[in-house]
Amino acid sequence: MRILALVLLAIVAAMMWIRFAPSDPDRWNKPVSNPVDGVRDGSVLRILPGQAADMAAFEHIIQQTPRTRHLAGSVDEGMFTYITRSVLFGFPDYATVWVDGDDLLVYSRLRFGRGDMGVNTRRIDGWIAKLSAP
Repeated sequence: MRILALVLLAIVAAMMWIRFAPSDPDRWNKPVSNPVDGVRDGSVLRILPGQAADMAAFEHIIQQTPRTRHLAGSVDEGMFTYITRSVLFGFPDYATVWVDGDDLLVYSRLRFGRGDMGVNTRRIDGWIAKLSAP
């Protein structure tokens, strides 16, 4: 019985850490060097050619996303990062948006684990679709 109690306590502690772990803006609010459009395990990077002027509109779309909060940066700075958490366990995903010349770049990645079952890709592609909608 003690072993079961210890296992449950460890699970609860891990879940609390995932939900309440601090997020260092200096770690998460930075661009990718040598960005390449594509999907990798737990992350997605999209390059929107010629859409730098749409950064404020893109941020507005992000702000409408449930369970999403601002971490750092701003449109005026040319880069910002938002955290979106999963419903059940509160797993954080970090989305950083920045301008490179005339292009708008969006990079979203998970913090914990190795894979996200396509969640970041669906979220980012959904934001891009809303930006492109009339």
